[in-house]
Amino acid sequence: MSRSARTVIARATGATVAVSRLWPGRADRLIIAPHDLRTADATRAAEIYAGRFVFAGKIVTCHGRSIFDLEPPSEDWEVALLGFGWLRHLRAADTALTRANARSLVDDWISNPGRRRPLERRPDVLARRVISLLSQAPLVLGDTDGKFYRKYLRGLTREIRYLRYTTLDIADGVPRLQVLIALCYASLCLANQARNIRAATRRLSDELQRQILPDGGHISRNPGALVELLSDLLPLRQTFAARNIAPPPALLNAIDRMMPMLRFFRHGDGSFALFNGMSNAPSDLVATLLAYDDTHGVPMANMPHTGFQRLDAGTTTVIIDTGPPPPPNVSQEAHAGCLSFELSSGPSRIVVNCGMPSTGRDNWRTFARSTAAHSTLTYHDTSSCQFVELSAMKKLLQGAPVVSGPANVESYREAVADGDLLTTSHDGYLARFGALHRRVLMISHDGARLDGEDTVSPAPGGRIKGAENDYALRFHLHPAVKASRLSDARGVMLVLPNRDVWTFEALDDKVDLEDSVFLAGNDGPRRTAQIVIRQDSRHASSIRWSFARSSTSAATTNARRNARREPELPL
Repeated sequence: MSRSARTVIARATGATVAVSRLWPGRADRLIIAPHDLRTADATRAAEIYAGRFVFAGKIVTCHGRSIFDLEPPSEDWEVALLGFGWLRHLRAADTALTRANARSLVDDWISNPGRRRPLERRPDVLARRVISLLSQAPLVLGDTDGKFYRKYLRGLTREIRYLRYTTLDIADGVPRLQVLIALCYASLCLANQARNIRAATRRLSDELQRQILPDGGHISRNPGALVELLSDLLPLRQTFAARNIAPPPALLNAIDRMMPMLRFFRHGDGSFALFNGMSNAPSDLVATLLAYDDTHGVPMANMPHTGFQRLDAGTTTVIIDTGPPPPPNVSQEAHAGCLSFELSSGPSRIVVNCGMPSTGRDNWRTFARSTAAHSTLTYHDTSSCQFVELSAMKKLLQGAPVVSGPANVESYREAVADGDLLTTSHDGYLARFGALHRRVLMISHDGARLDGEDTVSPAPGGRIKGAENDYALRFHLHPAVKASRLSDARGVMLVLPNRDVWTFEALDDKVDLEDSVFLAGNDGPRRTAQIVIRQDSRHASSIRWSFARSSTSAATTNARRNARREPELPL
């Protein structure tokens, strides 16, 4: 392990604080406090002290009132407030003033348990609050007296008791794991919990084995689930060690499988590929998580259980969704992006999916989940997956899960003379339109060229149904890419932030450059462009295209492009 990695881990794990040192006479109660790996910003402590709470892009000012009595501006804001993760910012400031402020805010909460805020008992919010109150106990209890200590413990145990009751009705997927992780933390951090430790460990182990697939992906197929879960599982592993209890093998195995998957989804700039609800991932948090990975190996090429493929050549990376939608019970955030891909060159992302914003998701959710928001083929302006649409059903099911989508997704890769070839297909349009979508990608050995062909065809022995034969091929561009259509309308010149020039070409089809939106930016949705090719399957069942890195300057690319011809794509 490198020296820098050891330093990061030492700071991150420095680890589990022995709370009993603060209150030696109370060592039989709250024993240790796990570390919080999530990024803390000491400058935000001053805002909180001034009564300004900034969460999820919204600001609420207290004006002398309790923050817990004010009307929340959005659900995202309220989730952040009631999760108490903001305590870490006060702890980062580490002053007597911020400790007193933290204690006052926590006292305000636990002294008024009858507020009955709608979201306070939601299992994932309650789990986050329990973990925050445990991990930030040194901040809140550092300068206090025995009376407040006992009050804190009563409030904490009340929250843990509520959390145990929620296990009867938890949404599947990440929320269920978050609750079980929080209960495991609670049993380890409080004394005299031997029976609860065994029970919590067993339940968490069973759930990890079910939800973390053999290749390290999560059953929801959302890369963001890995970041969220590892942020809690890594300190949990350390908490077991601090209690001199062997971590369960299922926990160790899950972490070992998830780490390579974390690298798999990363582009050269450290950002994550935008599939199935993925939003912007905090780069500093990801760097902290990866510091725990001793292997530092190159990402694997194929994740067959989660359903993704990765092509790496030179400094070029292509990440492709080659899997069916997840099971309906964990598909509330799943997208209709089958066979979509993202392309990056070094530190520059070129082709992306639109992604999902980190806040205000309800405004964009329907569009972001559609096939048209992904860099793939859309048949008759219809998504390859269908979602629950009735409001009553959404409320009952706590979201809009997938109700139909591709059942058979195939992928086959091989090394050929000119590079690596990936052949994929899905049947998401077969039931409604009688059409199969086949996509072939080939990346050159040096990564300077990506050739592709998208084909719409009937199933063997079948025919395309109805009169709807139109389809569109979309390539959404990252906002940092400057795009201009070439004069013959058969290509687009792409200038990357580092001044590298790439050219997109489709010699047999007209290419349009249209508006798009990049939803996963740090500062919210951003306007960008998309390359679009429209066709009719009766006249042209396939489209051939290419992205190629240019060795010429932006000024001469347009003049020289006609001298180049597209190489034949092996089929």
